[in-house]
Amino acid sequence: MAAFKRFEDMEAWQAARQLVREVYAATNTGAFQRDFALRDQIRRAAISVPSNIAEGFERGSDRDFARFLVIAKGSAGEVRAQLYCALDLGYLSDEEFQHLHDLVKQISRQLRGLIRYLQKTDNARLREPDQTYDL
Repeated sequence: MAAFKRFEDMEAWQAARQLVREVYAATNTGAFQRDFALRDQIRRAAISVPSNIAEGFERGSDRDFARFLVIAKGSAGEVRAQLYCALDLGYLSDEEFQHLHDLVKQISRQLRGLIRYLQKTDNARLREPDQTYDL
């Protein structure tokens, strides 16, 4: 069971941070680095995932946190769609695609679980500064 008091402690945020690093590395080579539209769009979508997790957490209420996690999950879906584009255009090998796809699916599952948890709570309440989430 996971527990966290800060967004930096969340496994989903840590995995999203890894996703950003790996998306930047993958888009910084070959033809991918020259396709400015797709490169920049997938980078923005990847950055949106940890950013929305952090922003939602810092809002201080479970309702806001859940809402921003939904946005982060949507951004994860956007990354997945763009990975397919990159694969189809030959910018990623099958192995690179599969690795990034698996990572972003893992993040989506983690976010879905946390959203469900928050929706079961009294999500209008304000979170105490040192409140621990036990999942």
